[in-house]
Amino acid sequence: MNKDDFFYLGKILKTHGNKGQVIVLLDVDDPEDYIALESVYLDLHGERIPFFIKTLELKHNRKAVIQFQDFDSIEDSTSLTGLEMYLPVTTLPSLKGNQFYYHEIIGFEVVDENHGNIGVIEDILELPHQSLFQIRNGEKEILIPVVDDIIQKVDRKKKQLLIKAPEGLIEIYL
Repeated sequence: MNKDDFFYLGKILKTHGNKGQVIVLLDVDDPEDYIALESVYLDLHGERIPFFIKTLELKHNRKAVIQFQDFDSIEDSTSLTGLEMYLPVTTLPSLKGNQFYYHEIIGFEVVDENHGNIGVIEDILELPHQSLFQIRNGEKEILIPVVDDIIQKVDRKKKQLLIKAPEGLIEIYL
């Protein structure tokens, strides 16, 4: 598998106790969906290496305490601090309707209700307070907020995202 076959799950923040457990921050909407994880991939020196989970206990604020197999002391788990965790994209449940994963709409054509085809989604910029569609229109870049009120329809068959941008927003870029 290559790096594009994975999605970012979270990060190991610090050790917990003296039995090899670590505290992780899960970067997901619903941590409950991940309570039964058997393994995760950790990013070690640019490689995704599977680590098997012995126990996983959810805490508050998207945090969890994980104990990995063969990590039985604080000395063992200290080396894991700061590592990023990943899962294969194939483990994600399929979304329907206007719900989508960011990685799945890269390359989709964006069609605005008033302006027609405005370009192709090049990336999703995840900023602290707002995510933005980064759309390429020839030499121009168009940034549109990722907001439910703007998104009218996700057409997976046509690889199109139909939107209704606020008045004047697209004109700023074109």
